[in-house]
Amino acid sequence: MNFFHRPQPPKWSASLCGCTADIGTCCITCCLPCITFGRIAEVVDQGQSSCIKQGCVYGLLMLCSCHCLLSCIYREKLRAKFGLPAEPCNDCCVHFCCESCALCQEHAELKNRGFDPSKGWVGPPNAPPPRIPPTMRR
Repeated sequence: MNFFHRPQPPKWSASLCGCTADIGTCCITCCLPCITFGRIAEVVDQGQSSCIKQGCVYGLLMLCSCHCLLSCIYREKLRAKFGLPAEPCNDCCVHFCCESCALCQEHAELKNRGFDPSKGWVGPPNAPPPRIPPTMRR
């Protein structure tokens, strides 16, 4: 067994400080982070929750400054889904120190992996269209 050649874990494709790579998302996130969060949550949840619902919950949590708790949970879900490392520190620290940068990074990560959070959940990237059974065709 060779201990020196372990496979490298996947890395984030988007930088935590790369917010300006997508100026539109950066502006929306700085002014209305609940929109960016809602978009991310809908994709991470694979359409099981809506952008509007998650964005509203996030907005309500902003009133009591607890929104970072919800967003760090979704960062953890996103990391688990793609096997990403907790870097540069744990999820809650990232969101607590720079919420806007974390949301922009997560949004960019989803885009880099073939999803478009601004369109909501539309299924996995490059998935074939759903097959319609012959009995349902007109």
